[in-house]
Amino acid sequence: MAREPQAVTATQLDDAIAVRPGGTLHGRIRIPGDKSVSHRAVMLGAIARGTTRVSNFLPGEDCLGTIRAMQALGVPIEGEGTDWVVTGQGLGGLVDPSDVLDVGNSGTTIRLLLGLLAGSRVFATLTGDASIRRRPMGRVVAPLREMGATILGRQGGTLAPLAVQGTPLTGIRYASPVASAQIKSAVLFAGLYAAGETSVTEPALSRDHSERMLGAMGARIRREGLTVTVEGGYELTAVDVAVPGDISSAAFWLVAAAITPGSELLLENVGVNPTRTGILDVLTAMGADVVRLDERTVAGEVVADLRVRGAALTGADIGGDLIPRLIDEIPILALAAACAEGETVIRDAAELRVKESDRLSAIARELGNLGARVVERPDGLVISGPTRWRGGPVESRGDHRMAMTLALSALVGPEPVVVHGISCVATSYPSFWSTLEAARA
Repeated sequence: MAREPQAVTATQLDDAIAVRPGGTLHGRIRIPGDKSVSHRAVMLGAIARGTTRVSNFLPGEDCLGTIRAMQALGVPIEGEGTDWVVTGQGLGGLVDPSDVLDVGNSGTTIRLLLGLLAGSRVFATLTGDASIRRRPMGRVVAPLREMGATILGRQGGTLAPLAVQGTPLTGIRYASPVASAQIKSAVLFAGLYAAGETSVTEPALSRDHSERMLGAMGARIRREGLTVTVEGGYELTAVDVAVPGDISSAAFWLVAAAITPGSELLLENVGVNPTRTGILDVLTAMGADVVRLDERTVAGEVVADLRVRGAALTGADIGGDLIPRLIDEIPILALAAACAEGETVIRDAAELRVKESDRLSAIARELGNLGARVVERPDGLVISGPTRWRGGPVESRGDHRMAMTLALSALVGPEPVVVHGISCVATSYPSFWSTLEAARA
């Protein structure tokens, strides 16, 4: 019997891939390391005293860019793949880089570095790719300047490239207008250098990986409700970091199995930090068959294996305090919504317009091209399902989460889906394509 044709490789289609239609998913998937935790392990390890050993690091382009940036700032970092050793230099140990720091496509790297460098003795210029140079930086620069930071850049320091001259800082009480882990982390990192206490209050709780890791490294940090406070002037102590699997990466398989009848996947070692599990709450509300197994705590982070089976889904309302807990998962949740019976409303998600792409526009246009009924709103989407799918060409718009979402839409369609612009997937999930084919074999 002839073997069913496999997806065409990216190189054969020049930064595109043709994903064959239909099929089910089976097996066990080891989820790659959490991108947020990987970034923070390297950055905080770099300014701690001692040696930080990082295991299950995510070797995607974004996180490797953080390693290169910290090396350029004088931090010895050795290793390869998923295992790295960071020799910390202490709070005052970073040095001027000899060249511009290019963060590529990583918004986390540039924003957290702004906080890390603001109170150091370092002068550095930070830039990135075209997407980074369009993304808003004023939301981080404004509170750092309030602390005394010297940051210059385009349009008054709201756009990269940005130049930072480390200066003495003073702690502040900052009320963030949005729930953003990047804003919160940048201010807290600057607070490590600042005189007195630095507090950040959010309108809703964003992911708390920075607070957990700072606490593990001995920072004087405390939380009261939606306010987190760090006391400046105290050195961090290195700890080993076992990075949990990234729930944002697991989300693609959770949805892919849920929307394909007869599928069953076991996703291993997934981080289920409560500030990140909105995807599980929403899928459960939609009727997905998702079960947590062997829940445990590893290096301060909650981890579990997740079993997911195909099931009939119904529409849901997604908004409010849920949004910060699943902001990165909305593209793949939109695919689930397009497969569900009834209407799904996504609101309070205007933040998606300033990600790697304008994700609200991208979801509406690209899933719409495949047959989905999507109405774009200023802060969200209305998606009516189920969809009568069709295949054809779609564009990732340089956005890794859009590329993977569009590829998985082929599972529920009658025709191949050709996704253009897939090189961006390497920023967060280099093994995605091989994992997809293995699960379909």
